[in-house]
Amino acid sequence: MSRPSSAPSASESLTGVVERILFLNEENHYTIAEFRPEKARGSESSRPAPVTLVGPLPGVQCGETLHVTGEWTRHAQHGDQFRVASFRSELPASVYGIRKFLGSGLVPGIGKVYAEKIVDAFGTETLRVLSEESARLRSVAGIGPKRAVAIKEAWDSQRAFRELYVFLQTYGVTPSQCVKVIKAFGNSARNVLSHEPYRIAREIDGIGFKTADRIAINLGFANDAAPRLDAGIMFALETLESEGHTAYGESDLRDYAAALLETVPDRIGTRIEHLVGARDLVRHERPSLVDDASPPLPGSGLIQLPVTHRFEQRIASAIDRLARSASALPPIRIEAALEWAQGRAGFAFAEQQAVAVRRALQQKVSVLTGGPGTGKTTIVRTLVDILRAKKARITLAAPTGRAAQRLAETTGGFASTIHRLLKFDPASGSFLVNDDHPLATDFLVVDEASMLDVRLAAALFQAVPTSAHLLLVGDTDQLPSVGAGNVLKDLIGSERAHVTRLDVIYRQKNQSSIVSTAHAINTGDASPPPVVREVASIPPWSDLTFIAADSPEETVAKVLTLCRSYLPETFSWLQPISDVQVLAPMHKGVAGVASLNQQLQATLNPQTQAVRWGGVEYRVGDKVIQLRNNYDKGVFNGDIGVVRAIDTTAGSLAIDFDGEVHDYARPDLSDLGLGYAISIHKSQGSEYPVVIIPLLKGHFMMLQRNLLYTGITRGRKRVYIVGEPAAYSMAVRNSEAKARITHLRQKLEAAKS
Repeated sequence: MSRPSSAPSASESLTGVVERILFLNEENHYTIAEFRPEKARGSESSRPAPVTLVGPLPGVQCGETLHVTGEWTRHAQHGDQFRVASFRSELPASVYGIRKFLGSGLVPGIGKVYAEKIVDAFGTETLRVLSEESARLRSVAGIGPKRAVAIKEAWDSQRAFRELYVFLQTYGVTPSQCVKVIKAFGNSARNVLSHEPYRIAREIDGIGFKTADRIAINLGFANDAAPRLDAGIMFALETLESEGHTAYGESDLRDYAAALLETVPDRIGTRIEHLVGARDLVRHERPSLVDDASPPLPGSGLIQLPVTHRFEQRIASAIDRLARSASALPPIRIEAALEWAQGRAGFAFAEQQAVAVRRALQQKVSVLTGGPGTGKTTIVRTLVDILRAKKARITLAAPTGRAAQRLAETTGGFASTIHRLLKFDPASGSFLVNDDHPLATDFLVVDEASMLDVRLAAALFQAVPTSAHLLLVGDTDQLPSVGAGNVLKDLIGSERAHVTRLDVIYRQKNQSSIVSTAHAINTGDASPPPVVREVASIPPWSDLTFIAADSPEETVAKVLTLCRSYLPETFSWLQPISDVQVLAPMHKGVAGVASLNQQLQATLNPQTQAVRWGGVEYRVGDKVIQLRNNYDKGVFNGDIGVVRAIDTTAGSLAIDFDGEVHDYARPDLSDLGLGYAISIHKSQGSEYPVVIIPLLKGHFMMLQRNLLYTGITRGRKRVYIVGEPAAYSMAVRNSEAKARITHLRQKLEAAKS
């Protein structure tokens, strides 16, 4: 019953029997099966030829009758396949089907031999006997009491899994999520879902409040039921954390959660009080003004999730511990060391740079901040040279692989990502390097410190030995961390660290327009860089050019022209996929990340063989980005990789991240996206030889000074802004970046007192 190869792909339904399981991925139940359809109406053949089914088929076994819906596809190597979108199954009714079903290894303890014996004994009644009269199994030769019980338990487990899968599919739960629920709760999964559906949002990674809420509402949970309101409040705080906040005003949280849950604020206020009393939330009273002795108003405090409160507390405690302890550095005559370092560098340091070196060597906790070209690299390289000469142990780290690589190149030392430095252990879900097993170092330098969120900063600072120095290097004018918190700014504001601010530009030998424009942006100069109308008019010597475009469509067309022809034809050293990074302010829209990725992929990597997942095609040679931390693989949010190989049958990819190749099975693909174009937020901590930034007035929701500044400073050799000059001016004038609400500064100040 194979369709002709030339037939168009269309939704179709088939009914038949599963003859053989050719492949099964236990994690997501992606299956390749040999399937024999029922005789087609009007067919002369009494036994139609088998076809190949591909897709998620949880719990399906040989011998089952399936009703499948999907579409025909053609595999280059394996021919016609039927890709399953949905299915329902029936237990086999014929003796042949039952024999094949039980003999497939479905039930531990029943192989082909025992399947034959059981079916010979009970015939078409076999499956009813297993379900309702399992004691009769003992009448079969070779099956004693223990084996009969084991067979019954295994049979019930399989049936429970199938029933749960059908139940969950009703509410839009994916096959991989079904597997997670069953792994987490086992045979009690149905009971948990029926009585405590919000537990799955709390306890299972990848299943959120909305899925749990959909199940609960369909099961009859009231809109204002306490479990729903409690789960919704926690979800509201988690959502706010995804926007960068680590705490939120109680009255604002009450209104936010009430709108989210479609209930009245007073009910939310009551549940917040209950959650605080149960220690499921943490409340902090807002500090009063110095001349205000009145007590705080009800609901005027800050609310935090306990885990986030602990992260901030650990940061404050670690900073206090380091600041109060003595240094383990060997004696250093700082002025002599500075003179020696200047001789090695071949130039005299400016006073700001010398001050920064002195502070880092004298103070246990210090911060070095400044924009591009202000000498941060010179200072760090000088510190590395001095400490090496004194045989002190120095450790260099950064939040991302690219930032660590750049730190190593500029200092001549070894640098690693923070995650690798702390040695994450997937088995325990924690870092092996911690306060009990600290880093073996005398001096820790952390570059791109503006990227530190509270979770990572807490783990890192705890792991710094008490006698060591900590130097944080970063640019506070960049976007804050992708994760929750504003660690660098909070630390600076608390005055718990000795801060050196660099504001003089030194990197001007080649009159870098990238550097001068970045500093102009920070001073509020809204004049765009030199504007040309056509790509062909770009001055080849200019490192920063604005290419005008009047519409999103024209903007995209010029971005594609840059990548496809202008750049590779102008610069012989340039590889369009690896050396060029498009950075977009927004994800949606014609000139958004998603649309640009599709068009850049089609332009730069037009291959036909692909693995498709979630509406995205992945091809050999594609640039991809990791969208969330994967501690098992050691690949983290924002890492850029290249697809080296694909397996279209299994739907898997082999991806190279900074020289390490990782296999990505289908469940892992939900953590990936194409990486030809990424958001400016995701580019933090990285530099690219060439950066292209589409910039339109339609991006007004995201047009902020620090966003534009961050995007431009990602370019190392060339930056091209494509779009409307008026959008540039809008971004520069909008210096009111959305404030992040945190409680870290208060904790740092409290630890000081």
